[in-house]
Amino acid sequence: MVSASAADTGGRRRFIAPPRNAVDAACFAQPIYAGLREFQDLMGAPDWPTIAALDARLALPDKHLAEQDEALLADGLHYETRIAGRGRIATRADNWHDLFNALIWARYPAIKRALNQQQCRHIAAMAPGQRNRAQAALTQFDETGVIVRVRDPALLGAWDRHDWPALFVDGAGHWRNGDIAVAAVIGHALLEQALLPDRLLVGKCVVVPSDDDASAVAAVAQAIADGERLGDPLELRPLPLAGIPGWHARQAAAFYAQADYFRPLRPGRVYPTALG
Repeated sequence: MVSASAADTGGRRRFIAPPRNAVDAACFAQPIYAGLREFQDLMGAPDWPTIAALDARLALPDKHLAEQDEALLADGLHYETRIAGRGRIATRADNWHDLFNALIWARYPAIKRALNQQQCRHIAAMAPGQRNRAQAALTQFDETGVIVRVRDPALLGAWDRHDWPALFVDGAGHWRNGDIAVAAVIGHALLEQALLPDRLLVGKCVVVPSDDDASAVAAVAQAIADGERLGDPLELRPLPLAGIPGWHARQAAAFYAQADYFRPLRPGRVYPTALG
């Protein structure tokens, strides 16, 4: 039997978002949506915005949302090269995944432009149908990326070891006072999956030494544009988002003992230092 949130895709599970009328608008009070508060009406309204209305509301500079239909796809262009060359972001109507993608374009345009720029650079260098590790890293960050800022990189020690109780329980005060914080959720697939609040999500993170969200986001955008980050998926740190204090309802000691979610460090796995 296939659950309401997943489908069988050759041995893998593909997430299927709930229909719009099944999503309680209170869902968008979750911390994962904090960066999109200015778009609460677009997420929580009972009806879908049309692509034209969404494009007009977001007013992306030099980019436009274009409804993904046969006429659009007839140009034969790759999704990324169409954005770079024609400024058209193929967007499916009545679709949570593409709605969140559009909102991230509006909220963090420098990040999305840098990702698109680098994807196009690698597409041009690869044979048709082939992808390299940099493209995989760029895609992972686009879909599940999170920017984390830290005031002191020494706070990363527990994370480096996957000592999750030390990071989230003993270190809860650091999360609460902003010594370590989520500066931005970039991954639109994470935002889509959070429509089911009980899902245990994992972000793929770039860490920045900073005490300001906007400067952390700007630093990551510049590093991607310069090719200094996201050259390999191994550069991304996994972060069990439900472990962050206040991000999940069931954060008792037994919760952090779930090894299938709070996974131990793989032998030989080493994470890069914070950006900068």
